[in-house]
Amino acid sequence: MQNRRGGDLSGGQQQQLAIGRALLGNPQLLLMDEPTEGIQPSIILEIEAAVRNIVNKRGIGILLVEQHLHFVKQADYYYAMQKGGIVASGNTASLTKEIIQSYLSV
Repeated sequence: MQNRRGGDLSGGQQQQLAIGRALLGNPQLLLMDEPTEGIQPSIILEIEAAVRNIVNKRGIGILLVEQHLHFVKQADYYYAMQKGGIVASGNTASLTKEIIQSYLSV
């Protein structure tokens, strides 16, 4: 795919390309705003694996804004926001069904 233009790639491929471009500068913190939005489920799993790989191999911190809960649960910490303020936070392992229903459900 080396000779293909970014605009000719699928949405998932474009997202992966954007992550790769962001990593070129060797950042200490990577900001990701809904990297799985509009991406087909099988590609979401690839993006999740890539993010885990980045954290494990490069030691980069990631600030992730995401609606897919299974993706969020892989993080170390979570912060739930409403109307610009943090309404819940903690270790992701302590993220309970009550918190999810109160703040993260529609």
